[in-house]
Amino acid sequence: MAHTYTASDIKVLEGLEPVRKRPGMYIGATDERGIQELLKEIIDNSVDESIAGYAKNVYVTLTNTGYAAISDDGRGIPTELHQTGVSALEIAMTKLHAGGKFEETAYQASGGLHGVGASAVNALSSHLLVVVKRDKKYFIQEYNIGNPKYKVKEITETEVAKILNKAHSHLLKDESGTYTAFIPDPTIFKKTIEFDYRKIKNRIRERAYLVPKLYLHLNDERTGDVCNFYFESGIKSLVQHLNTHKKALHDVVYMSGTHKENDLSIAVEVAFQYTDSFAENILTFANVIHTYDGGTHLTGFRSALIKVIKDYVTKKNGSGKLELTGEDLKEGLTGVVFIKMPSSEIQFESQTKAKLNNPEAQSAVYAVVKEKLETYLEEHPGEAKRMLEKAELAARARMAARAARDAVVRKGALEGSTLPGKLADCQEKDPALCEIYIVEGDSAGGSAKQGRDRRFQAIFPLRGKILNTERARLDKIIAFEELKNLIIALGTGVGDTFNKERLRYHRIILMNDADVDGEHITTLALTFFYRHMPELVSSGYLYIAMPPLYKIDIEKESHYVYSDLEKDLLLKDRSDKKISIQRYKGLGEMNPEQLWETTMNPKNRILKQVTIKELDDADETFTILMGNEVPPRKKFIQSNASQANLDV
Repeated sequence: MAHTYTASDIKVLEGLEPVRKRPGMYIGATDERGIQELLKEIIDNSVDESIAGYAKNVYVTLTNTGYAAISDDGRGIPTELHQTGVSALEIAMTKLHAGGKFEETAYQASGGLHGVGASAVNALSSHLLVVVKRDKKYFIQEYNIGNPKYKVKEITETEVAKILNKAHSHLLKDESGTYTAFIPDPTIFKKTIEFDYRKIKNRIRERAYLVPKLYLHLNDERTGDVCNFYFESGIKSLVQHLNTHKKALHDVVYMSGTHKENDLSIAVEVAFQYTDSFAENILTFANVIHTYDGGTHLTGFRSALIKVIKDYVTKKNGSGKLELTGEDLKEGLTGVVFIKMPSSEIQFESQTKAKLNNPEAQSAVYAVVKEKLETYLEEHPGEAKRMLEKAELAARARMAARAARDAVVRKGALEGSTLPGKLADCQEKDPALCEIYIVEGDSAGGSAKQGRDRRFQAIFPLRGKILNTERARLDKIIAFEELKNLIIALGTGVGDTFNKERLRYHRIILMNDADVDGEHITTLALTFFYRHMPELVSSGYLYIAMPPLYKIDIEKESHYVYSDLEKDLLLKDRSDKKISIQRYKGLGEMNPEQLWETTMNPKNRILKQVTIKELDDADETFTILMGNEVPPRKKFIQSNASQANLDV
């Protein structure tokens, strides 16, 4: 590598005060997501050293003392005096927007926060320590909430050996590198300062897929868990991983290339594969940052995919065949879109970088995918045929669903008409004030209708278990009477007519018995919403009601309890009292007053809001639990049985 990384590469834009005043602007949140964001920023600085061609290993340790320690065998942060008269290391760690990532010569495609990363982490940590090895010398500095405890100083190898955790002793042997250990500030992160091993493991695995031939090591001292990741095939391996529990229709298609737009050079990597499933799962990345909400690079991929396949169909079959749409080409598609560009030019919708905004990225992805995919389809007629057969099946299902769906929309739009099924609607018309309880069975539905507050609470009883929508296309779903009526009741439409703004209730509450059958019905409903109305889940409109397990009368006082642990705590030291315990086997056993008091009264009830924290995990979990493959489901249930609440 010709370029040296020195103090002159560090540019300074402003100080640290804003980070502590408004941490959410810099890391997105001050709950456990913010904790993960801190660690991600330091890890990404090390990953950037690998992308730049220097680091081969990144080590992450979650210590027994609550710290996260990260090290790499890269060049080490520069420590010589900066033009401001302070060590470049101190500048990088204490000044916002200070870093080497504004200069394209130092980092071509970094994932860090344009220099915000390390200093923001420092500002939000009660203690942070950095050790740098450069030119066979060791340098150290410590900070409390972003303030240096002393100036950057040189220390001996013996002193370094005492500081380093065993997993990071590589620094003693390597030519150069950086070690950072920090503990989040509990005055900022009031809920928790604990690191979540599972989420960190997923994030590190993701990085390993994106940067092939980089070794990533994770060690959790708290539990003894250790894992190491290394992938030769990069995002191709990631697509294979995402499709582990699905039947692939062809080998993974991999395309890469570089495109220049407005003097901006963008490297593009795309991998995709069609499966026999119906859901789409596309992950997008910009400079190793997971852009959860997609953006211009995703738009470029979709446009190219539609264009190339439509042109291919016309060329092979003429224009008289079935007309394919973008929706048809989404069905069963798993893909990864990954772009790399100079970090100084990258534009995100916000500091948390959920959506890419660069128009050049759209042009670059479109150009690369169009050229490479045209060639691929010509050279692989067998794979091309299977892709087209999948899309044509989806198109026929779409056309079969259209008439039924239009009937749903028409029926739902008829003002003054009787609403579907046995829906008992509420009086309030403002969706923000309305809620709908989806209840299984006429018995529970009857109690709920009598017990509710009809001003704002609607009741929709289901008859028995609904269709498993994991393995059903839209036409089959709409043909299922209970689901069709539910869609009409909600008012949103479904498929390409779905419109969240037409939702009639801003709280959709699944209320089922606290037993195995009830849990199964809840899971079927969750599958329907996750696969066919995901916007309602991501917008926070879906809830699960928590009915009590027991009614316990102690003397003349009644108590409703929701778990065996709660029951044991309530009964502790009460053996001298007259106690009566009623175990509820189902909602139908409660009279309307009890159901209102325990499960429907906003003052007393417990609702669990359904959220999707990890999209990839959710997709895999629904595929395992609700798909056709029995062995992975059996393994999943056996592995997670200890975490489940079963009432057999």
